[in-house]
Amino acid sequence: MITYEYPLSERIRTLLRLEDLFDKVLHFSLADGAYEHHTALLALFEILDVAGRADLKVDLVQELERQRQILLAFRDNPQISEEALSGALYEIEHASSALLAMAGRIGQYLRESEWLMAIRSRTAIPGGVCEFDLPSYHFWLNRDADKRRRDIQGWLAPMLPIRDGLTIILRLLRESGRAEDQMAKRGSYQIMMSGRHAQLVRVRLDRDAYVLPEISANKYAFNIRFVAPDVASRPRQAETDIPFELTFCSL
Repeated sequence: MITYEYPLSERIRTLLRLEDLFDKVLHFSLADGAYEHHTALLALFEILDVAGRADLKVDLVQELERQRQILLAFRDNPQISEEALSGALYEIEHASSALLAMAGRIGQYLRESEWLMAIRSRTAIPGGVCEFDLPSYHFWLNRDADKRRRDIQGWLAPMLPIRDGLTIILRLLRESGRAEDQMAKRGSYQIMMSGRHAQLVRVRLDRDAYVLPEISANKYAFNIRFVAPDVASRPRQAETDIPFELTFCSL
């Protein structure tokens, strides 16, 4: 199955983007190649851009505290595992403490590095980080892979509380929904929201179904148009009925 996620709020959109970028940094930093470490550094710069657009830290702390209060209400409930509940509360409290310990603007220590900011400014230019443009960066890329990896991990480490906090929130959000089997007649599906509150929609399709969902939504209606991907021309709407799983998620 392939899962497609569609955020219904700007806050969740930002968290999903950051989740993807953190995953890329961590994935490519574990490799040994200079190209992989260059890609990890590009993703780190993108984290800096996305995380700096709003008061993300405060938003995460407030949401974690709201979830903590919700979980505390389940204490002494015989249907809830006390061990699992305590573990979840500890995870939330640990993440909140780490976020509160972060001082200043997110990633400010990176902005204060002239060397990193020089690389960042050149990455906006096509081919702008060639060895003749930034010989010091070329030197770094040719250093030992372990040394480069330690550098990347050191630059990333102060921002990991952001990753840990958003990971908890997105996990709780995804677990809040209940998947329902649906059918898109001739590739089209619509449902009226009718007061339904959702922050994230998840659509799951069989991997063998050669279609992808084009999703649009507002406070009145939710629409999916399943199209056949075609890199050579404009995608065409499916002409057959498409079975899929639909999940509305909300915290």
